[in-house]
Amino acid sequence: MKFDAAFPPIQLKDVPAIAKAAQEIGFDALWTQETQHDPFLPCALVAEHSETLRFGTAIAVSFARSPANLAYTAWDLSAQSGGRFILGLGTQVKAHIERRFGMAWPESVTGKLREQIQVIRAFWDCWQNGTKLNFRGEYYKATLMSPFFNPGAIEHPNIPIYIAGVNSGLAKLAGEMCEGFHAHPFNSPRYMNEVLLPAIEDGLQKSGRTRKNITVSMTPFIATSPEEEGFARMQIAFYASTPSYQAVMEMHGWGETAQQLSGFAAKGEWAEMPMLITDEMLNEFCLVTTQEKLAEDLKKRFEGIADRITLYTPFVPKEKDDWWKELARAFNY
Repeated sequence: MKFDAAFPPIQLKDVPAIAKAAQEIGFDALWTQETQHDPFLPCALVAEHSETLRFGTAIAVSFARSPANLAYTAWDLSAQSGGRFILGLGTQVKAHIERRFGMAWPESVTGKLREQIQVIRAFWDCWQNGTKLNFRGEYYKATLMSPFFNPGAIEHPNIPIYIAGVNSGLAKLAGEMCEGFHAHPFNSPRYMNEVLLPAIEDGLQKSGRTRKNITVSMTPFIATSPEEEGFARMQIAFYASTPSYQAVMEMHGWGETAQQLSGFAAKGEWAEMPMLITDEMLNEFCLVTTQEKLAEDLKKRFEGIADRITLYTPFVPKEKDDWWKELARAFNY
């Protein structure tokens, strides 16, 4: 099980120091997010200021970009880093695609994401092997690649693609087409075992692959103090209020609570929401433990489920460095 780190919300000027510190701590990979900042710009600096650290996007919003944009960016980052870059994509939800990015929401989420991945790989195949670019699908048509716009072959062309998801459709697509799956932080071992892992397995069987052909990456909530418990309740309440994530709550028998949370969110009554998260819910969606037992309990909770672990708590250099080193050492040995 690999132990990774997540970037905190940062300015680009802070990236070199974080990359160097993350490599020194012993993390296997460093992940950017698409929240307040672009997820790709820090990656170029990570590549420049580290030698062994893998890195990637967890996630970049795929429906806000064209496949060509994604293909060019990933190609350059893989070339710059000697093959350490991982392209992590997520669809986001309809409201954000339409109202934050000003893009159209597709009739079929899995259909459009499938085509995006196919087009990205068609570009890569064209650049690396000279294959004629000739993709014609329902959502995309890509048939033009003249030498002037072709970046040419690179040393590490097999760029891993991870996709993120909450529900079974995208998990199945990951199993069928991708090298990895980013499980959403709003999750539980039971939901993974009963919903997402079986869906991934369905996809693997469809493409003639096995479980060893895909990496499952998880970003669990952890709480080792009352303050962290309070933060976890707020995050769980926020995610549980999202309609497209309610299947997680419903599987555990908490669909009514999810509807209540959605009602509070619609009215902007955020302060009331964490109070609906019971201790039972907290323990289902968050690992509540002590700092001393954290590594042991993480391994026990996600053994047989996750191949990569990234704490929801972001890595900030010079904040708890000894703690992070102990965790990384526990996973590396």
